Amino acid sequence: MSSQSFSKLTASEITNLWNTYMNDAGAICQLNYQLNHVEDEDIKQVLETALEMSKSHVTKIEQLFNQDGYPIPHGFKLEEDVDITAPRLFTDVYFLMATSQMGKISVTNYSGAIRAAVREDVFKFFHNCLEDSIKLIELTNAILLKKGLSNRTPYLTKPHNFDFVESKGFLAGFFSERRPLTGAEIMNFYANHERNALGAATMMGYSQVTKNREVTEFFLRGNEIANKHCEIFGSYLKKFNIPEPMTWHSEVTDSTTYVYSDRKMMFYTSALIGISIAYYGAALSTSPRRDIGLTYVRLISELLNYADDGARLMIKNGWMEEPPRSVDRRELSKKNKN
Repeated sequence: MSSQSFSKLTASEITNLWNTYMNDAGAICQLNYQLNHVEDEDIKQVLETALEMSKSHVTKIEQLFNQDGYPIPHGFKLEEDVDITAPRLFTDVYFLMATSQMGKISVTNYSGAIRAAVREDVFKFFHNCLEDSIKLIELTNAILLKKGLSNRTPYLTKPHNFDFVESKGFLAGFFSERRPLTGAEIMNFYANHERNALGAATMMGYSQVTKNREVTEFFLRGNEIANKHCEIFGSYLKKFNIPEPMTWHSEVTDSTTYVYSDRKMMFYTSALIGISIAYYGAALSTSPRRDIGLTYVRLISELLNYADDGARLMIKNGWMEEPPRSVDRRELSKKNKN
């Protein structure tokens, strides 16, 4: 291995490693709980594979941080943040859908981490993480197809030939007649609907098992936002007779017993909000129709307000672990003068 592999970790590398550690530490808690309840053998295999991946990621990041003298995050721990013996909160179908989304989101995250990695060992680590996520998607897709649960995006009518846009109406969407959706717009509406449908079920389940009134209200608000966004995305699809993805409310049980710590659930919710903002931004950049662009801007604004309230709630309760950041030079200067 080259000497470059042992140079100091950059801000980007530390941040991506820290985020991966936090996400996988939380996933270990979640997957251990799910494995204690899963009944379907095919889905159990998926969860076991995902758990082994998360464990290996956490172990490798600890090695990288120790090698660089960087403190290990507190993260999430089985003895603090989950009761794996608690009654079932979600069904096996939810477990499978959540793991499928975990793989898809991880591909996006690791692709960005690879682009920012300079050190050879860090690049190799995220390359392996990306391969793990691709394998997880392949495995979950196979099981979803086998169980008849796969949410495929609709098919497009095959054109006779290529063509060019001839009218400025292609960009319109407010007062003039709205053109049919492009493939990219369908893809994004479908994927964002799918993520929000799973998010709505997650928020409903979380709201049932927290005993903190403010946290309960926060999760219920998240459930309402996710359901509303599903309705908005679905309305665009239905206007052109395009079917909507399935929803997952029925995959939440009636349990009200503690499962996860409020800190773990709030972290996961904050992560989902951030992911949604990123995907909405990507969707906004690929839609020429002005009304669709304005819709995404409005929804992003709503999520930013929700994220801000979530951060304030976490800070208030001492649940937000401080991420990697630069040194406050002014504060250091003040200390020297005391």
